[in-house]
Amino acid sequence: MDQSIQPHDVKKIRSTVFNWLESRLGEKPLAWLTQKGDLLKGKPEDRQLYISFSAVTRHTGKKVIELSDEELNQAGTIRQGWNPSGWSADQFGRIFLILCYADQEKEEFLDKIEKIFISSDWGEAEALYRGLPLYPYPEEFAERTAEGVRSNITPVFNAIALNNPYPKDYLDEVAWNQIVLKALFVGSPVYKILGVDERANKTLAKILVEYAHERWSAGRPVSPELWRPVGPFLSEEFEDEIERVFSHPEHIQKQAAALALISSNYPGKNKLTEKYASLVEEVKNSDLTWDDIGRELE
Repeated sequence: MDQSIQPHDVKKIRSTVFNWLESRLGEKPLAWLTQKGDLLKGKPEDRQLYISFSAVTRHTGKKVIELSDEELNQAGTIRQGWNPSGWSADQFGRIFLILCYADQEKEEFLDKIEKIFISSDWGEAEALYRGLPLYPYPEEFAERTAEGVRSNITPVFNAIALNNPYPKDYLDEVAWNQIVLKALFVGSPVYKILGVDERANKTLAKILVEYAHERWSAGRPVSPELWRPVGPFLSEEFEDEIERVFSHPEHIQKQAAALALISSNYPGKNKLTEKYASLVEEVKNSDLTWDDIGRELE
């Protein structure tokens, strides 16, 4: 599905964001945002964009904005998959200003936003990456996003990887696979990666099994969530690994093995299903999902 943000969408999104802030912030920070937003819609000097973006926190604070269910539904209607729960006031404020600046010509907008990405501190970068699904010309941000995935700052990585529809919609397979692998490496919840089932692929399955072997060899635990993208690509090649998970002393690991087996179309899975019938039936009868496992691990 084409998720490109059109000019009228930008205006609707920034109006919605401002309305959310309007009901929660005081008169002075709202007046400041309004004044800076109007300035950025015109022909501002470059420094006015940079200074305004950097100064947002001093005016809005960092309090988390608790959106109502109705507001969250509104977000998903404006941009499919957008779920800004947990965003702070300064993050909303910064994205509002970026969307005001989006009134500029394409090349001007892209050039200046890239410069902000390059010069941002980690808090600013977190806001910028969270806003990815809302920017116009979204295909132009794929390379920048792939660069962000390599960040060694976990909150910045999580801003890209978790509850963000942009990677699912625009990243190529190599960058996508890196997100899933890194989430496991840094301990981020895989179940919060939007599209984790939709974009599972055979190459990723092999990468994750190799990663599991590295962890086992080093005597380190392997997250049960690792087997979620592997399940649909189970084959004779991975039978020994799945049996090892079935034999794990932790019950949640056994449940993950059963879920992986259930999701598989591997013709030879019947013998494993019979061998571990009680576990497979337990998982089926309990309606256990991968998201349940992810939530239990948090």
